[in-house]
Amino acid sequence: MPHRTSPERSFHMTWQDPKTMTSQALSLGGLAYLQAIVRGELPAPPICDLVGVHFAEAAPGRIVMVLEPSERHYNAFGTMHGGIAATALDSAMGCAVHCALPVSRSYTTVEIKINYLRAVTQRTGPVRVEGTVVHAGRTTALAEGRMLDGAGRLLATGTTTCLLFDVPAAKG
Repeated sequence: MPHRTSPERSFHMTWQDPKTMTSQALSLGGLAYLQAIVRGELPAPPICDLVGVHFAEAAPGRIVMVLEPSERHYNAFGTMHGGIAATALDSAMGCAVHCALPVSRSYTTVEIKINYLRAVTQRTGPVRVEGTVVHAGRTTALAEGRMLDGAGRLLATGTTTCLLFDVPAAKG
């Protein structure tokens, strides 16, 4: 059977140098850095534009992001690919941890677990992706995430464990 083609769509993206963002993130501390992104004073990391999420709120140990599902997120079955939801949840949970970190501290994800509860499509409308720190110790942090539709229905949940570490000061 011949392959049918559909009207072509495109996606274009530009971004700023991530090295500049990294130095700002480390010099400001997590909460101040993410609040500056929420206010539009600093650019969001490139992954945000790639996935289509933007920062809505940043508070100590908590972040809210918004994702507008679109066709570019679809899998072969016409719903948002689970990897997009996982990326958005991983970002929100990690940024919640980041909101709890002082200057020159950073983190990396050690593990994530995602539970998908409902299919997400363009018709779902904007979804809120919330991340909240459950525990932040000296070397590890645990955060949870929730993806909700406009009516507050739970679409997916997640947990993450992050490794916390000091970042050496840059040499002049």
